[in-house]
Amino acid sequence: MPSFLRNPLLRYVAKRIAWASVVLVLISFFAFLVIQLPPGDFLDSYVEELSRSGMGVDSATLVALRHAYGLDRPMIVQYWEWVTRFAHGDMGVSFLYAKKVNVIIAERLPWTLMLTFGSMLITYGIAIPIGIYTARRQYSVADFAASFIAFIGMATPGFLLALVLMWIFYVCFGVTMGGLQSPQFIGQPLSWAKAGNLLMHLPVPLVVIGIGGIANLTRTMRATLLDELGKQYVTTARAKGLPESVLIRRYPVRVALNPIISSGGWLLAELFSGDTVAGIVLGLPTIGPVMYRALLAEDMFLAASCVMVMSILTVLGFLISDIVLAYVDPRIRLG
Repeated sequence: MPSFLRNPLLRYVAKRIAWASVVLVLISFFAFLVIQLPPGDFLDSYVEELSRSGMGVDSATLVALRHAYGLDRPMIVQYWEWVTRFAHGDMGVSFLYAKKVNVIIAERLPWTLMLTFGSMLITYGIAIPIGIYTARRQYSVADFAASFIAFIGMATPGFLLALVLMWIFYVCFGVTMGGLQSPQFIGQPLSWAKAGNLLMHLPVPLVVIGIGGIANLTRTMRATLLDELGKQYVTTARAKGLPESVLIRRYPVRVALNPIISSGGWLLAELFSGDTVAGIVLGLPTIGPVMYRALLAEDMFLAASCVMVMSILTVLGFLISDIVLAYVDPRIRLG
């Protein structure tokens, strides 16, 4: 065994990285397979669209186009060529946009990451303090109010919340909240006015994307901390005269954070799905709406690449949360 693997934490990280690699390979295959399952392909959809507009494509041209795009090859051959190019940084060409997939994703990935990780920071920043506060004041007015708001947040569809917030901002402030910038700033160089306009547009998508995660994590933090507060070591620490604020912060909160830390992976996946809904409703320049259009048009290279990019980020989220959890709690890596 290599010397670095004798460390329990490093051995745990190595195992997680190996499993993450296997998971990504499986995701790439099944994503490509599912996209190929519907009958027909992009050219069939394109020809049908031309036919509805009164134009037509003869069969010889269609056969030539299908051969040029490689759509006449077996699915496994198409998958192997795509995944091999993907591993070398070439994601192919989008039929729908007539552009390289790399370019399309590179234009939208920074906005996606900004909104997703911004929502994640807001989610943790709001959920953890509220969960601690309500656990310490169980059955108080604040506890019931927070629980009620959390249930409303979990039950409210993202698209409905987006429409309501757009209406409120337009009626109350006269601001159209579609996109991340007002029309006059699109394509303009960065300036203080443009940055201020961006900050004005950020609250609505951040709230829409993060509301479900805030509600879930608040309930999780409250329940876990309540469970810890009822244990014997907390009673013993109180009996020894340890101040309540120091006791809560030093022991039960640290243990109660374990499920919050481990939630990083599924929260990231939830935020990505929320980004897709918010992106379609609010017209955001993120990957979600592009993936949705690519799936409808059966643009396999663009759709598969979008799924893979989001899957890579999600698996990385799970990997990071597992590593942080193993670092915080030695029982994880020793087990």
